[in-house]
Amino acid sequence: MTTIAVTGHMDLTEDSVPLVRAALDELLKSYDRGELVGISCIAAGSDSLFAESVLAVGGRLVVVLPSQDYRQAKVKPHHAETFDRLVDAAEDVRVMPHATANRQAYESANRALLEQADRLVAVWNGEPPSAKGGGTADVVSEARAAGLPVDVVWPVGAARRG
Repeated sequence: MTTIAVTGHMDLTEDSVPLVRAALDELLKSYDRGELVGISCIAAGSDSLFAESVLAVGGRLVVVLPSQDYRQAKVKPHHAETFDRLVDAAEDVRVMPHATANRQAYESANRALLEQADRLVAVWNGEPPSAKGGGTADVVSEARAAGLPVDVVWPVGAARRG
């Protein structure tokens, strides 16, 4: 059994989505279908693309929601259908013990992902952490500090919005 967690940018450009999805599919296809567990917060962007790739290669999906109000408070209308489909497809849905989605809830969810994972997939452009913290680069740093192997996925042509 191999459990792979994900972290990554939410703000991928529209043209980047198929590039990232193909790179994730390629990375995950080497795992035995019955032995792969993907763990994700299924946020828009990288988290959901990873979850879809895990399911596409026959792996099992575990969802970690940062807070009890995450679906209502943070899932935007354009992502709701994908979010709900992934929750329904998950083998297990774990809700962190936070009433509201905030920095503490996200950090707690990221810790839970890393604690349960054998590896981390980071859909990451390699840029250093932002001043506000808690982003993809921070999760990669935490994983590396804990000795967790990290696979960085950032295909040629991938970009962030803005």
